[in-house]
Amino acid sequence: MLYLWVKAFHIIFVVAWMAAMLIYPRYKIHQMSSSAGEPLFDTMSEAAIRLRRIIMTPSLILVWVLGLAMIALNPALLSDGWLHAKLVLVLGLSGFHGWLIGVGRSIDQGTPKISAGTMRMVNELPFIIFIVITILVVVRPF
Repeated sequence: MLYLWVKAFHIIFVVAWMAAMLIYPRYKIHQMSSSAGEPLFDTMSEAAIRLRRIIMTPSLILVWVLGLAMIALNPALLSDGWLHAKLVLVLGLSGFHGWLIGVGRSIDQGTPKISAGTMRMVNELPFIIFIVITILVVVRPF
Protein backbone atom coordinates (compact mmCIF):
# COMPACT_ATOMS: atom_id res chain seq x y z
CA MET A 1 0.00 0.00 0.00
CA LEU A 2 2.86 2.41 0.78
CA TYR A 3 4.27 1.78 -2.70
CA LEU A 4 0.99 2.92 -4.30
CA TRP A 5 0.95 6.15 -2.23
CA VAL A 6 4.54 6.88 -3.22
CA LYS A 7 3.70 6.13 -6.86
CA ALA A 8 0.65 8.43 -6.77
CA PHE A 9 2.65 11.34 -5.38
CA HIS A 10 5.46 10.61 -7.85
CA ILE A 11 2.97 11.01 -10.71
CA ILE A 12 1.53 14.20 -9.18
CA PHE A 13 4.97 15.81 -8.99
CA VAL A 14 5.94 14.59 -12.46
CA VAL A 15 2.88 16.43 -13.81
CA ALA A 16 3.79 19.57 -11.84
CA TRP A 17 7.41 19.42 -13.03
CA MET A 18 6.42 18.92 -16.67
CA ALA A 19 3.92 21.78 -16.51
CA ALA A 20 6.62 24.07 -15.11
CA MET A 21 9.17 22.88 -17.67
CA LEU A 22 6.73 23.77 -20.45
CA ILE A 23 5.69 27.20 -19.14
CA TYR A 24 9.10 28.44 -17.91
CA PRO A 25 10.55 28.86 -21.43
CA ARG A 26 7.37 30.67 -22.51
CA TYR A 27 7.85 33.19 -19.70
CA LYS A 28 11.42 33.71 -20.85
CA ILE A 29 10.36 34.12 -24.50
CA HIS A 30 7.94 36.87 -23.45
CA GLN A 31 10.63 38.44 -21.30
CA MET A 32 13.03 38.45 -24.27
CA SER A 33 10.48 40.44 -26.30
CA SER A 34 11.08 43.44 -24.04
CA SER A 35 14.04 45.24 -22.51
CA ALA A 36 15.33 45.34 -18.95
CA GLY A 37 13.40 47.84 -16.87
CA GLU A 38 10.22 47.55 -18.94
CA PRO A 39 7.14 46.25 -17.10
CA LEU A 40 6.84 43.07 -19.24
CA PHE A 41 10.51 42.19 -18.69
CA ASP A 42 10.23 42.60 -14.93
CA THR A 43 6.87 40.82 -14.68
CA MET A 44 8.02 37.79 -16.67
CA SER A 45 11.29 37.65 -14.75
CA GLU A 46 9.48 37.65 -11.40
CA ALA A 47 6.91 35.10 -12.60
CA ALA A 48 9.66 32.78 -13.85
CA ILE A 49 11.59 33.07 -10.59
CA ARG A 50 8.47 32.23 -8.56
CA LEU A 51 7.63 29.33 -10.87
CA ARG A 52 11.16 27.98 -10.53
CA ARG A 53 11.32 28.34 -6.73
CA ILE A 54 7.78 27.24 -5.86
CA ILE A 55 6.97 24.55 -8.43
CA MET A 56 9.76 23.64 -10.84
CA THR A 57 12.73 22.86 -8.59
CA PRO A 58 10.76 21.43 -5.63
CA SER A 59 8.89 19.15 -8.06
CA LEU A 60 12.16 17.97 -9.60
CA ILE A 61 13.49 17.10 -6.16
CA LEU A 62 10.31 15.28 -5.15
CA VAL A 63 10.19 13.37 -8.46
CA TRP A 64 13.68 12.03 -7.74
CA VAL A 65 13.05 11.31 -4.05
CA LEU A 66 9.76 9.53 -4.73
CA GLY A 67 11.14 7.68 -7.76
CA LEU A 68 14.09 6.40 -5.76
CA ALA A 69 11.70 5.49 -2.93
CA MET A 70 9.68 3.37 -5.37
CA ILE A 71 12.85 1.56 -6.38
CA ALA A 72 13.77 1.05 -2.73
CA LEU A 73 10.29 -0.34 -2.02
CA ASN A 74 10.38 -2.55 -5.12
CA PRO A 75 14.02 -3.32 -6.04
CA ALA A 76 12.88 -5.85 -8.64
CA LEU A 77 12.18 -2.85 -10.90
CA LEU A 78 15.93 -2.52 -11.42
CA SER A 79 15.92 -5.70 -13.51
CA ASP A 80 13.60 -4.10 -16.09
CA GLY A 81 15.21 -2.50 -19.15
CA TRP A 82 12.45 0.07 -19.53
CA LEU A 83 13.36 1.52 -16.13
CA HIS A 84 16.99 1.95 -17.16
CA ALA A 85 15.88 3.81 -20.30
CA LYS A 86 13.49 5.93 -18.22
CA LEU A 87 16.23 6.84 -15.76
CA VAL A 88 18.53 7.94 -18.60
CA LEU A 89 15.77 10.16 -19.99
CA VAL A 90 14.94 11.59 -16.54
CA LEU A 91 18.64 12.35 -16.03
CA GLY A 92 18.56 14.17 -19.37
CA LEU A 93 15.46 16.12 -18.34
CA SER A 94 17.12 17.00 -15.05
CA GLY A 95 20.11 18.35 -16.96
CA PHE A 96 17.77 20.26 -19.27
CA HIS A 97 16.12 21.71 -16.15
CA GLY A 98 19.48 23.03 -14.98
CA TRP A 99 20.30 24.36 -18.43
CA LEU A 100 16.95 26.19 -18.56
CA ILE A 101 17.67 27.84 -15.23
CA GLY A 102 21.08 28.98 -16.50
CA VAL A 103 19.55 30.37 -19.69
CA GLY A 104 16.83 32.06 -17.61
CA ARG A 105 19.40 33.76 -15.42
CA SER A 106 21.31 35.01 -18.47
CA ILE A 107 18.06 36.48 -19.81
CA ASP A 108 17.41 38.15 -16.44
CA GLN A 109 20.87 39.75 -16.67
CA GLY A 110 20.13 41.02 -20.18
CA THR A 111 22.72 38.74 -21.81
CA PRO A 112 20.67 35.85 -23.27
CA LYS A 113 22.69 32.82 -24.35
CA ILE A 114 19.95 31.80 -26.78
CA SER A 115 17.59 33.42 -29.26
CA ALA A 116 13.84 33.55 -28.76
CA GLY A 117 13.39 31.36 -31.85
CA THR A 118 15.70 28.67 -30.48
CA MET A 119 13.96 28.92 -27.12
CA ARG A 120 10.63 28.24 -28.87
CA MET A 121 12.10 25.09 -30.39
CA VAL A 122 13.67 23.73 -27.19
CA ASN A 123 10.39 24.46 -25.40
CA GLU A 124 9.00 21.31 -27.07
CA LEU A 125 11.79 19.02 -25.88
CA PRO A 126 10.42 18.22 -22.38
CA PHE A 127 7.08 17.20 -23.85
CA ILE A 128 8.67 14.89 -26.41
CA ILE A 129 10.80 13.24 -23.71
CA PHE A 130 7.72 12.99 -21.46
CA ILE A 131 5.87 11.12 -24.24
CA VAL A 132 8.73 8.62 -24.57
CA ILE A 133 8.96 8.13 -20.80
CA THR A 134 5.19 7.58 -20.54
CA ILE A 135 5.33 4.95 -23.28
CA LEU A 136 8.24 3.23 -21.54
CA VAL A 137 6.38 3.13 -18.20
CA VAL A 138 2.99 2.05 -19.56
CA VAL A 139 3.96 -0.26 -22.44
CA ARG A 140 7.24 -1.55 -20.92
CA PRO A 141 8.60 -2.56 -24.33
CA PHE A 142 11.73 -4.21 -22.87
